Amino acid sequence: MSPVTETEEHKALRSAVAALGKRYGRDYLTRVVAEEAHPDELWSEAAKLGYLGVNLPEAYGGGGGGIAELSIVLEELGAAGCPLLMMVVSPAICGTVIARFGTESQKRQWLPGLADGTRTMAFGITEPDAGSNSHRITTTARRDGDTWLLTGRKVFISGVDIADATLIVGRTEDARTGSLKPCLFIVPRDADGFERRRIDMELHGAEKQFELTLDDVRLPAEALVGDEDAGLLQLFAGLNPERVMTAAFAIGMGRYALNRAVEYARERTVWKAPIGAHQAVAHPLAQAHIELELARLMMQKAAFLYDSGDDVAAGEAANMAKYAAGEACVKAVDQAVHTLGGNGLTREFGLASLITASRVARIAPVSREMILNYVSHQTLGLPKSY
Repeated sequence: MSPVTETEEHKALRSAVAALGKRYGRDYLTRVVAEEAHPDELWSEAAKLGYLGVNLPEAYGGGGGGIAELSIVLEELGAAGCPLLMMVVSPAICGTVIARFGTESQKRQWLPGLADGTRTMAFGITEPDAGSNSHRITTTARRDGDTWLLTGRKVFISGVDIADATLIVGRTEDARTGSLKPCLFIVPRDADGFERRRIDMELHGAEKQFELTLDDVRLPAEALVGDEDAGLLQLFAGLNPERVMTAAFAIGMGRYALNRAVEYARERTVWKAPIGAHQAVAHPLAQAHIELELARLMMQKAAFLYDSGDDVAAGEAANMAKYAAGEACVKAVDQAVHTLGGNGLTREFGLASLITASRVARIAPVSREMILNYVSHQTLGLPKSY
């Protein structure tokens, strides 16, 4: 496969997911959010059709594809107005980490459920005082006999209320050096000492955000995912797909907003011709389309590199894709709202809420400034400022 042109299989997948998204759409998701519910019907149907587990190994009930296929699913659902944020977390991050590094027992226990949608996992890395500095993570795990004790706090963790478990990034002490190194643990939702508090967000989404407290949460030895000494590799094996999927989320949202604006500009007539005939309206929409297409190209490159096993090159491309998609999404949404004028702020047209939602792609899972730092240091070889 080339990262530039899509295969017939990818085109067919895109078309099939678009048809599913059209049956649900923005109105469905808006209703779910208003009812404080979850998009269970769409999640279940996407799972039954094999879309949620498309990146997971066939031996465990998945589709045997990669992040390239999973990103197509999320982008097309987003373009239909009904993206599933938990796709970024459950199959993309947690499913990938377990598939690549989990024990045979962990794979059998989790992957079939993640693939068929009957089980979900949340992902906990962000901390109140660490922000984007993963080296400042203070959630620690210490051995106690043949068990682990996990203590710490996490913040802005999506979907913990519906997830069967949360993949928590903690740190353990290296017996040889005494320094702390990252490790990943599967923490069941009902584990003793594992508390959650919902964060009151201005952003209204189907997936809620939580602050987590872990107070000496006792876990069995098999809760540790993979090798205790390969924590950093395992962590980035999950973070690169997260960036690719965030790009897909943003591109889908941008496409949805742009499509609404184009429809409106074709039909809305104030003088003699539709407003879309005026270059002041048409050109910014054309620019938004170009920037979304360019962002998708980088996303496809990142997915291609990741699925090819080139983690280093995928890291650079995934960061660039996430940056480009976040910028393109915000601009597309802004221009769409502006094209509709006052109508762009009404509930009827459903674009105003995207003004808040589109910012997420600039902020999470890593800010655009931290991506610029990454490119400055890693790609251009400039000295660090921190």
